[in-house]
Parts: sequence; C-alpha cells; structure tokens
Amino acid sequence: MVGRPQPRRALVIRRTVRFLDERSGAAPFLRKALRYVFPDHWSFLLGEVALYSFVVLVLTGIYLTLFFKPSLAVVHYHGAYLPLRGREMSEAYESTVNISLSIKAGLLMRQTHHWAADVFVAAIVLHLLRIFFTGAFQKPRDLTYYIGLVMLIFALLEGYLGYSLVDDLLSGMGLAIGYGVAMSLPFVGANISQLLWNGPFPGGHDFESRMYMAHVLLLPLLIGGLILLHLTLVAARHHTQFAEGRATEKKVVGMPTVPAYAPRSLGLAFAVAAVLFLMGGLIQINPIWQWGPYHVSQATNGAQPDWYLGWLIGALRLVPNFDVTIGHYTLVPNPFWGGAGFPMFVFLVLFAWPSLERRVTGDYAFHNLLDRPRDAPWRTAIGVAFFTWIFVVFLAGAADRMFVMFDLSYRGQIWAFRVLVWVLPVVALFVAKRVCEELLRGEVVEVRRKLVEAEPVG
Repeated sequence: MVGRPQPRRALVIRRTVRFLDERSGAAPFLRKALRYVFPDHWSFLLGEVALYSFVVLVLTGIYLTLFFKPSLAVVHYHGAYLPLRGREMSEAYESTVNISLSIKAGLLMRQTHHWAADVFVAAIVLHLLRIFFTGAFQKPRDLTYYIGLVMLIFALLEGYLGYSLVDDLLSGMGLAIGYGVAMSLPFVGANISQLLWNGPFPGGHDFESRMYMAHVLLLPLLIGGLILLHLTLVAARHHTQFAEGRATEKKVVGMPTVPAYAPRSLGLAFAVAAVLFLMGGLIQINPIWQWGPYHVSQATNGAQPDWYLGWLIGALRLVPNFDVTIGHYTLVPNPFWGGAGFPMFVFLVLFAWPSLERRVTGDYAFHNLLDRPRDAPWRTAIGVAFFTWIFVVFLAGAADRMFVMFDLSYRGQIWAFRVLVWVLPVVALFVAKRVCEELLRGEVVEVRRKLVEAEPVG
C-alpha cells in the first residue's frame, strides 16, 4: 500500500528541524525540556509572577530610556504643565514631566513601570515566605534559596535608584536619607559617601549618571543573571512538591511542559502584563509634577518611599536617639542602627537559617517533599514571630501618614510601636506554635477515629 505524500509544509519543517539538530545536537535537551514535569499547586506561580513582572519592567524601561535625560543640568521649564512653567529644575526632572504629560503613552509606560517594580518585589517577598514556611530551602536547594535572597537585595536597591533618578522633591528627600545612612557606616561611611556622591550632599553632577548606569544596565543585568541561574538550579534539582497523592521523595507528580503547563504559564504571563498595564492606565502613582523639583532647602511632611522600603523608614523612626562615641569621636552614628544595622541583621538571619535549622534538628538529608507549616511547629512559630517583628517596624514607617490623615499623635505612635515591636512577636510565636500543635493533634484524633470505625464489629 502506497502511503500518502507528506504536505510540503510538514516536509520543510521536518528538514529544518533535522538540519538544526544535526548541527546543534539540541534534540535530547528539547525532548527533556518538553517532558519536564511541574507540580500542580497555586503557590508555585508566585515565582512566575515575579519573572513576568521583571519582563514588563525591562520592556517599559527600554521605552522610558528613549526620552529620559539623566542630567542635573539646570533648565527652566516651558512645557505643557502650567503650574511649573518658568520654574528652575534639572533636566532629569523636566524630561520625566515631559514623559508623563507630553510624550505619547509616556504616562502609561511610566506608571506601568512603577507598578511592575512594586509587584516584582511583592512577588519575590511572597515567594520567599512560601519557601521559608514550607522548608523548600532545605538541602539540596539551599543554594537556590541564597540566590533568591541576593536577588531580593538587588531588587530593593534597583527600585530605590529608579525613583531617585527623577530628582523630584520626594526622591531628593529619599536620597538625603540614603546619604545620611551611608555616612553613618562606621569607619568607611564618609569615604563611601564621597566616592558615590562625588562630594557632600546633594553631590556632583556625576552622581545622576552613576545612578542611571546602575539602574538601567548593571542591576538589570545582575538581576537577569540571577533569575537565569535561579531557574537553572530549579530545573537541575527539579521542583519541590507537597506530599499529596502519589508524590514521593523520588517521584514527581504533575503536568508536563507541553501540552499542559506551557499554555498555563503563557496565560499567566499575559494576565500579569494585562493587570500591570491596567494599573498603569487607571491607578495614579507618583505624580511627580505635583511634588515639584528637588531643592536642598525644601522638604515636605508625609513623604513616603515605595512600600518595599517602608520597613527601613520605620526602623529609622523607632531607634532611640543615641550614638556610640569614644571621647569626642562618634564611632557609630544613630542612623546606622535603623538604616543599615536593621536590614543587615534581617538578611543575616535569613541567610543563616538553613544552616541553623540543620544544626538544631540534625537533619542533613536531601528533601524533595515540602513541609506543611504545621509539620514544623517551631520553624513556623519563629518565622511568624520574625516576620511579625519586621511588619510592625514596617507599620511604624507610616506613622507620619497616620498623623496627617487621622491626626494621631506622632510621638504617641512611636512609643506605642516601640512597645509593640517586642510584644507582638512574642505573642505571635506562642499563638503560631499552639495553632500548629492543635492542627497536628486534630489530625491524629481524626486518624484514630477512622481506624476505630474501620474495625470489624463483634
């Protein structure tokens, strides 16, 4: 029986694939990639939300670089926004106002870029919480966990530099705070500040160019490289999964890349992009034309950074007024404790936790199955207490906003937060541990009840 001739298009595709495979040897890799199995659980999508937010960040950032001028040269504004006409400002601020009010799709792109940055950091933080409370940082995935933490540090720095480039009143105040924190570093603070700012605050004109290069080139490359390395390690060690159904330490249960998971992931990518552009088009964020250009002599009440730096502002507010001095020499100025010491301690704990837990539990085995939070009561309790501590500090960062909006005493709020920052974590620790123990006890009771019901009567 003579077979039907293949369509010309299919023949061309087959020959093209054969040509590429014979010269690249990619077929085994592609076959393995297409058969890669993804566990089916919603919490694994948090990392993908971060990935796709980063893609939107890069694409909108490329558009913005076409019109932004990273220069502190003084100009007079003659653009479309009447309240600012004739005002003296930097080229950086003028170009950002023009992007927002004169360039086609400029405001949409700038606000989408800003929202994408906020969602990017939020997704990383939520992903970190999922990793911590399920024990996904355990061997052999501790290196992947460390890379994620470094990525979070770079993301925070990238966001800070991004909104500092604009040279509006709020970003200028944020840079002034950053300068004070850098100056407070013991022994090396003055030298580092002089190196970065090229002089006393507000620094030389070179500082804007340095921020710009770090924001649009160095940090995006570093973050992109860490994402690639992170995904490579995840694929090499495979995804973790919850101990449900037929899943075991040596068997992954889920859906293959094609035809099941790839369409779902692609749909999530379009959904993330759509939501971010909707937010950029409908929800105003950082209307810099209302704040005006930055001048050293000017300040404003209720100034707030983006949400992901609120915990640092809160720490600066809560630390009492004291310096470490030796004679007339100030060894550790006050801003160091909240602006540098607090975040350094937080990340030190996060980096040290996998090793600390292994030493305390004596568990050095490989783990491919995730824990439920209740399965590790002490880890969950300490984690809840630790993140409650950070969250209270984060809330303290909004004390000035609560004073402006609700007329609450600023001094009274600070003293209340200074008490709550120690009381609430202890309460959270005992409550979380008790809840985990009760959930486990309830499961044991339920199993015993089922066993009794299953016993034959008589």
